[in-house]
Formats: sequence, C-alpha cells, structure tokens
Amino acid sequence: MLHSRLPLYGHRNWIVVADSAYPAQCSPGVETIVSNAGHLEVLQKVLDAVTSTRHLRPVVHIDRELHYVTEEDTPGIAAFRERLSEQLKNVEIVAQPHEQIISALDEAGQTFRVLIIKTNMTTPYTSVFLELQCGYWKADAESRLRAAMSQALVRECNKTRREVEILGKREKKR
Repeated sequence: MLHSRLPLYGHRNWIVVADSAYPAQCSPGVETIVSNAGHLEVLQKVLDAVTSTRHLRPVVHIDRELHYVTEEDTPGIAAFRERLSEQLKNVEIVAQPHEQIISALDEAGQTFRVLIIKTNMTTPYTSVFLELQCGYWKADAESRLRAAMSQALVRECNKTRREVEILGKREKKR
C-alpha cells in the first residue's frame, strides 16, 4: 500500500510510524491505518521505501520527551533508543516536543496528505514522524535560490526608487 502512495507524495506530505496509543486525528488529509506489526520493523520498511525513491527524502521528527523516558518507568526504553538511533543514523533528525509535532501534522493535514501507520508498540513517545522533502532539491539549494531572489528584489526596488526620484525632479522643474 505504501509503494502505491509514494509516487503521489512530495514535499509537505508526512508519514508517521506511531505507537498503538496514538490518537486518531480528524484533519481532512490525515489517514490512519493499523499495521499490528512491530514498530521498528514498520519504520524500517517505511524508511527503505522512502529512501528508494528519487523524488523524496525524509526529515525525521522524534518526540523530545523520548530522551527523558526512564528505564525505571519503561523497561526496555534504553534498548529501543539504541535500535532507533541505529535505524536513523543516515537521516536528518529533529527532536521536538510531542505537542509541536502533533500541531504541525494537524496543520499539514488541512492541505496535504498525512499517513499514520499505527503499530503494536506500547511504549510512550516512540512515534517517528517523517516529513517528506524533495529528494532532488536540497535545503541549501533552496536557501541560495531564496537569497538570489531577495537580492534581485532589492535591486528592482532600488531601481524603481531611482526612477521615482528622477520623475519627481522632472515634475518640480515644470
């Protein structure tokens, strides 16, 4: 099912590999499916599928809270973090508070598609959020493009200002 969706997806779409208690969101673009498979197994399949495309690359968002979940409260969390870190070693990772990520998904789901895949994971703050980016256009290229456009706009404004000044001087001479 994921492979049939990926050709449709582009930057601003999201794929979430969620724990079993992840809430059903009601934004129009959000679709939730239940996998009942292992969390890290599903994550690996999603990462493999996304990174095998030429047009997509993931920026992975994880809950900042995951770092603070203790072994005392959640036995096995340290091993999970290690395995997760190994799985994500080749992708950009952003750690944010859970509520910020949920808000970003809700906002994205107003206009873009968000696929949430619920797994059988029963450990808190383990959901992994893949924000899809353009695979053939990197962030530094976008920054250079925006800087060039900004510089061109400044030049155009300066030119227009000079033209207005010249016209103003002509009007005064009349």
